[in-house]
Amino acid sequence: MLEFLTGSGLAAAAGMNAYIPMLAVGLANRFFPEAMALPDGWAWISNWWVLGILAVLLVVELVADKIPAVDSVNDVIQTIVRPTAGGLVFGSSSTASTVAVTDPAEFFASNQWVPIVVGAVIALTVHVGKTAMRPAANIATAGAAAPVISTIEDVGAIGMSLLAIVAPVLVLLGLLLLGLLSWSIWRNARKRRNADLRPATARIAERDDSERLTPEG
Repeated sequence: MLEFLTGSGLAAAAGMNAYIPMLAVGLANRFFPEAMALPDGWAWISNWWVLGILAVLLVVELVADKIPAVDSVNDVIQTIVRPTAGGLVFGSSSTASTVAVTDPAEFFASNQWVPIVVGAVIALTVHVGKTAMRPAANIATAGAAAPVISTIEDVGAIGMSLLAIVAPVLVLLGLLLLGLLSWSIWRNARKRRNADLRPATARIAERDDSERLTPEG
């Protein structure tokens, strides 16, 4: 059960930012192996070269996700990256073997693929919600919300990753808070967009009324 909660928390974090949970897993395994002991097949995640590449990709992601319009393009690209990362972190925190399988038949027959698929689905679900919410917030605020929401998501990914590793029993609470926060941001963005559209609609209606009341000729 704890492995499932840990994997779920890490996969949800990957849906917000693919590289934060992977870095968290790799660094935790390297410096705190008693808290995150990876199976031998997943030890590559804590390799210094892998951690360095993840750190560079994280910097690119942090910048791109805070620029209006660029963030939407980045989300399209991340549609593949985030679910993949979610599958990797879920699989690495469970008893699944490495994805570099030498015997694919044995890999599928033993259901070792299940944790990876579950993690990918969780990350994809979070990613889809994030991707759907961001354009509405950008339109409602003329792009001003992009860096704010992105920073909130980054903090959420860090917090969820730490909860998953240190206190997995609190992951359910973290997921609940994440859902409530996302719904609140989406609702406020929708209200603001409707408020911005209402004056324009009212002006058009008033103009049409005045045209109807003006005598011809």
